[in-house]
Amino acid sequence: MKIFQISKPDIAIIPALEVKINDLTKPKGSLGRLEELAIQIGWIQQSLSPELSSPVNVIYAADHGIADEGVSKSPKEVTRQVIHNFLNGGAGVCFLARQHGFELKIVDGGVDFDFPPIPQLIDRKIRKGTRNFLYEPAMTREEVDLAIQYGAEIVSECHSRGCNVISFGEMGIGNTATSSMWMTCLTDIPLCDCVGAGSGLDDEGVQHKQRVLQKALDNYSGSREVLEVLTYFGGYEMVMAVGGMLQAAELHMIILVDGFIMTNSVLAASRLYPEMLSYCIFGHCGDEAGHKRLLDVLGVKPLLDLGLRLGEGSGSVCAYPIVESAVRMLNEMHSFGQASITKYF
Repeated sequence: MKIFQISKPDIAIIPALEVKINDLTKPKGSLGRLEELAIQIGWIQQSLSPELSSPVNVIYAADHGIADEGVSKSPKEVTRQVIHNFLNGGAGVCFLARQHGFELKIVDGGVDFDFPPIPQLIDRKIRKGTRNFLYEPAMTREEVDLAIQYGAEIVSECHSRGCNVISFGEMGIGNTATSSMWMTCLTDIPLCDCVGAGSGLDDEGVQHKQRVLQKALDNYSGSREVLEVLTYFGGYEMVMAVGGMLQAAELHMIILVDGFIMTNSVLAASRLYPEMLSYCIFGHCGDEAGHKRLLDVLGVKPLLDLGLRLGEGSGSVCAYPIVESAVRMLNEMHSFGQASITKYF
């Protein structure tokens, strides 16, 4: 597996950031989470005047063998159909990206479809979908290593073009099932608390999904070691996101985290390199069962709670204006001295 060089930013700058924020023309602490975000972003960038540059939302896409077991309301062909919608600018995340100035990068990491050459679609297909983990490992260890490498390369390319804030999204029918398996294996939270409706299963559908996943878990004789879990329960797009997140942390980029699926990728990435969490800003708490509990396990506070469960990076892109406001606060508000105002706290 690719080795990453990830360290926490130097905390020596934090007191200076706090002094600057407390000297802005406002009561101390009155801008709440914006102040916390400003400190985190200044800490990441080691700057009292941080900047956000060329934001990108990378969407990794792949199919899942477990989808053959009816664990999703949507059929597998929806994955490729939604990719075409991304490319045509009509998907949910597309209007958000346009609104907030994000470039979209769409990556085929393992879709079960032969796309013709499309300039806007980045081809990193490892295989046409993972294997069905009900019966066998979804991926090989070599495929895991390759997915991490591919995910990291995409982020390096974004960084080389001036991007310092990156969001991650996914598309892959069945990936909430994969996420539930990662969550239960890496946190020891009971599977029943990790399984939700995904793209819209009714109660009977959720019960069927849980039975299938419980059988897969019963069949699993491996350890709870991160790479072994990722190999057996798969997800080319999710493992690519792990690689992308680790590369972003190595490059001291701001990582915007989306919903349940991408939070599970953070969970896996942080089990490999705990320091990467310093670079993460969690966009929202989604409506998928288990997401809030997973955020609690990671000890993080999301910015939004809008009942979103679309994926695609939509929640993290939607939260971006709050991140931008925190940076503008630090850079554009006057100090008491500049404004000739007596401190009133």
